Amino acid sequence: MKNQKNIFGRTKFLTSAYKVSQLPDDTGLEIAIAGRSNAGKSTTLNTLVGNKKLAKVSKTPGRTQLLNCFDLGDNLRLVDLPGYGYAKVPKKIKAHWQHEINIYLQQRKSLIGVVIVMDIRHPLKEFDRQFLHWADQSGLYSHVLLNKSDKFKSGKRKAAFLEVKKEMANISRTATIQTFSGLKKEGIEELSKTLLSWYNDPSVAGLDNDIDEEE
Repeated sequence: MKNQKNIFGRTKFLTSAYKVSQLPDDTGLEIAIAGRSNAGKSTTLNTLVGNKKLAKVSKTPGRTQLLNCFDLGDNLRLVDLPGYGYAKVPKKIKAHWQHEINIYLQQRKSLIGVVIVMDIRHPLKEFDRQFLHWADQSGLYSHVLLNKSDKFKSGKRKAAFLEVKKEMANISRTATIQTFSGLKKEGIEELSKTLLSWYNDPSVAGLDNDIDEEE
């Protein structure tokens, strides 16, 4: 696989899971896509794979209520996680999501990295920070997408990028970052290269296996 320019063009929907136990066998390599419900996760995924109908896009935040799994072939997958932080759903449903996401993040052996999609106008909310910190402590890859970058002119976009990058350094030792626009289809090549490098080299993201737990 690994020399192909864009393996994402062959992405196909595999399954939706209400529980982690319903996901495909825990083998191969898997990358999760996380983010607030209004950050544009589904649009980001569709833009990456070049299929605007692959992941359902809704004007109502919080419609991704399952773990949606997509197959790239060669036992490689993408998993779109339920959005967090904004969805107006019953507390029981939110509690279920949180429980299953925790299980997925802590126990899924095929998981090698997380893409954290943020609205460039509202970056680094509480759950975003938690995901970055968790990925860092777990020795997984993490990549921040400052989505909807078309909302800013170039100067403001660059300033927002640099500010978030600086703040991220206090949370994660290895996380990478880029601007992205699903609407304008900007940043696709950079995102593709980043994720392909993860699939090609699924080693712990430059960290020691034994991570010191410091406050």
